[in-house]
Formats: sequence, structure tokens, C-alpha cells
Amino acid sequence: MRLKSFFSMGSPRWVRAMAALPAVALALPLIAPLALAQDNSPAPASPAESVSSEKPVSAKPRGTSCPAGVKLSLSAPLALQGGLVLAEVRSAIALEDVKATWGGREAPFWLENASAALPGAAAKESPQTWHALAGVDLEKPAGAYRFTLTARPRGGAPLSCSVLLRVRNGRFATERLTIDKKFTEPTAEQILRANQERERLRAIFDVVTPGRLWQGGFRIPLDGVTTGGNFGRRRILNGNPGSPHSGVDFPAVSGTPVHAAQRGRVVLAEELFFSGNTVVLDHGLGIYTFYGHLESIAVDPGDLVEAGVELGKVGATGRVTGPHLHWGLTVVRARVDGLDLVRLLPR
Repeated sequence: MRLKSFFSMGSPRWVRAMAALPAVALALPLIAPLALAQDNSPAPASPAESVSSEKPVSAKPRGTSCPAGVKLSLSAPLALQGGLVLAEVRSAIALEDVKATWGGREAPFWLENASAALPGAAAKESPQTWHALAGVDLEKPAGAYRFTLTARPRGGAPLSCSVLLRVRNGRFATERLTIDKKFTEPTAEQILRANQERERLRAIFDVVTPGRLWQGGFRIPLDGVTTGGNFGRRRILNGNPGSPHSGVDFPAVSGTPVHAAQRGRVVLAEELFFSGNTVVLDHGLGIYTFYGHLESIAVDPGDLVEAGVELGKVGATGRVTGPHLHWGLTVVRARVDGLDLVRLLPR
């Protein structure tokens, strides 16, 4: 079923009362526990991750050297909260089971020049170049983390080495507003619905699909647009902090086509409480893009769409004050800035 339009009966009074605000999604502090469903809502760290693994390492940590013929490097040794780092492994010998972990998260590798559609594809010839994306969640504690590579040379013993990845606090805007409480209190039924949607989204983002579905670089979902805003912004309503805005907003006229940032499979295409008409694409290896507040949806769950395919139209569905596209990105459950992905993997 292809979805066309929602909320024809009008917005609740607590949304209409905020119509004078900029055309962005609402972030209500009283629903802060619903951070996953709120606005764009890519998932925070999985509850399965241990608390200790999220902590930075010692004050003067050191990496460990890779064996001869293997080099591990990062696109930058320092990243801000909500940022992305590209890890690279160059090996003179053929490697298998190439994996990395850092700060309690996985960083799945892909082999360059291997078939993008085949999970676990490995070239038989050496040398090899492998890449992985390390997503820094926008609320990840600042500090130094050890990025550890493990791999197995074909026919040889497993190897391990590491480099350091330092995380610094991001510079996110804060907006303070005072609003009558009667305009910021959803009903019990609405809260229940949002909670259920949060859990569904969490289950989606917890899945790390083996192999990459994308081919080439990622693009901004709107034609002729080079940048967006509001990533990481936090609203404080009536003194209560809301969850940070975990996506990029692109103001646009209703009906503007919204395109797939890259090749991927549609894992969600429906109306949600906060983000209205929403599409989520799984690009493989834990990378998901999120398209919210659409006027209409042009794809169905299960569709494998190519880069640039129209997913729907810009709209103002859900809890928003005007038409715009909300574009979210998660990388192995980390909420990160989609514009970093466009810069790191250019078309």
C-alpha cells in the first residue's frame, strides 16, 4: 500500500499553539524518555552494551602496532560528538573476518572492489584495502577510545592491533522557551503510541545487515541543496531539557521530491506519531537513513531502491510547525550528522 497523506483532521492544540515557531520538528522535554521516537529518533546505544565499555580509556593510552604488511589508520584522530570517522586497513596479505570495536560499538568493515551485494565478500588477491565507519553518538562521553582491529590472514593466525580515537564535546545550539503546559502535554494514548514506535525503531536500528547495499557516495536527499541545520540542537521548554535533535533539517516547499541518499532496502514506510509519514532505509553494515515529515510516501517496505529514487514528497506531517525534510542517520546505533557521511563518502 502506498501512503498518500495523513493528519487531515488537523493538528492537536499543543502543536497549533507553537505555529509561530520556526518550521522544525517539536522536541518536548516531558517526552524526553521517548527520545527514539521523538522527531527523527535514531536509536541511542543499545541497552545490551555494557556501561564500562562506553567509558574512555586511561589518561595516557597507547595504540598497539599492527604486524608487518598491515596498516590501520583513521581519517582523523579526533572527532566531535555526532561525527563520523572513516577507518582504513591496507594489507599486503589477504585478510578475512576483518572487524573492529571501539567504545562498546562495532565498526563493520567492507572490502573495496568486492561485490557490494555479497555479504562477507573477500578478494582472493592481495593487497587489500578495507574501510569502516565509526559513528560517534551525539551524546557519547568525551575522551580517548581504543579502536581495535581484529582479522585473520588467510591460512594464518588471527591478528589484532589498535589506534586511538579521541572524542570531543560537540558545539550544539540550545533554545530556551516558556510555553503554557496545556500545550505541551500529550495524552496517555499518544504517549503509549510513541513508546511502541520507539521500540519498533530500536529493533530496526539494532540490526546490522551483513554486507553493504550501497554503491558509491551518499547524497543529500533534496536536489540543489548543499547543507542543512539543527543537528544536535536541544530545546529547553519551561526549564526542562528535551532530547537533542538527532537529524538534519532541510526547509523546503511542500511537494518537493525527496530522494534516497544511496541504494538501500526500505525497512519502514508509514506514519509515526512524532515524525509523521516516515521512510527508513537500511544500507547495510548498520547504516540507516531516516526521512521524516513527508507529505506522501512512494515506496513500500521490502523495496530495494537505487540511489536517487524518489521516496516521497516534503511535507509537514507529524509534530512540526511547517514543511521541511528531517533527515536522520544512524551508524551501528550511533546518532550522527548525515552531512558528515556525504563529506566522507562523496559521490
